[in-house]
Amino acid sequence: MQAVEKNAKEVVLEKLNKKPLIISGPCSAETEAQVIETAQRLANTGKVDMLRAGIWKPRTRPGSFEGIGTKGLPWLQQAKKLTGLPTTVEVATAKQTEDALHFDVDMLWIGARTTVNPFSVQEVADALRGADVPVLIKNPINPDLELWTGAVERVAKAGIKKIGLIHRGFSSYGNTDYRNAPMWHLAIEMKRRNPELIMINDPSHICGRRDILLEVAQKAIDLDYDGLMIESHIDPDNAWSDAKQQVTPEKLAEMLDAIVWRKEDVNSEAFHAALEKLRQQINHLDDEMMQLLSQRMKLAEKIGQYKKENNITILQTSRWNEILERAFVRGEKIGLGKEFITKYFDAVHMESINHQNKIMNA
Repeated sequence: MQAVEKNAKEVVLEKLNKKPLIISGPCSAETEAQVIETAQRLANTGKVDMLRAGIWKPRTRPGSFEGIGTKGLPWLQQAKKLTGLPTTVEVATAKQTEDALHFDVDMLWIGARTTVNPFSVQEVADALRGADVPVLIKNPINPDLELWTGAVERVAKAGIKKIGLIHRGFSSYGNTDYRNAPMWHLAIEMKRRNPELIMINDPSHICGRRDILLEVAQKAIDLDYDGLMIESHIDPDNAWSDAKQQVTPEKLAEMLDAIVWRKEDVNSEAFHAALEKLRQQINHLDDEMMQLLSQRMKLAEKIGQYKKENNITILQTSRWNEILERAFVRGEKIGLGKEFITKYFDAVHMESINHQNKIMNA
């Protein structure tokens, strides 16, 4: 028995070290037949490494389908027995964690609604003590890297050796393009802080609809993510939860075939030499930009001094609108997007305000 368990763990670790790691399965386990057929059809594609299924579903409002519960875990066991696909589920409480471990789920993940609450993360972490199971941690719903980092630290302190990250996007006011705004820069920063952790992208929850899954998945691969978690259902339109973002196993296979799988590096002296030359030019331009920004802040400080002497407020809304409109016009002419211009000038403006504030309240 011990040898079988050891081999199963070795298989899971081997898959976690594989790149790309592909995890797929239904948003929710609905019936035993649905879980098993999904697993078999995913296995038949030859492209999926692990089977996922939602057993417990944290819903925004009561009355929605909140998961089949613990009785669905034996279905996953049977699906694994029939297909050989290791299994993974989301857990949010100590009881769910204990049940998942009892039914030999191969990997657990902590969802976005749990990551946002340190008390909940700690409860799961305490239940994980002594367990030898990989744990992936989704980003919190709100764009807060400290909460994400805190969840990683709590799970690590529980003795979990293999931890990974799942980027599933963030809630943002006024967001219309995606179900959850990807905010790629936050995921990139989290990866920079934790280069030893695998980073999986979850296009299903970022997109909220199947027609743009490929676009988001491709960008994740272009950014050197370690894999993808994509929801798959045998009858997506009639799924009990998140119907619009799921695809059939066969459509999933088509999408994976359409992705251009990038390499992290290439063994070519000419390539590296050319890249290094371009990077040095970027370094030179970055240095010049820093010098220009420093000069800009010195001018802002002089303006702050004049405002102080004349008892004028720091923020001048009309002037700020003038700067932005001017930047939008010039940016469009030279190929810079409006969103980038806005974020860049917002950052510069706040730094300018901070410099003026120091002068005015010295």
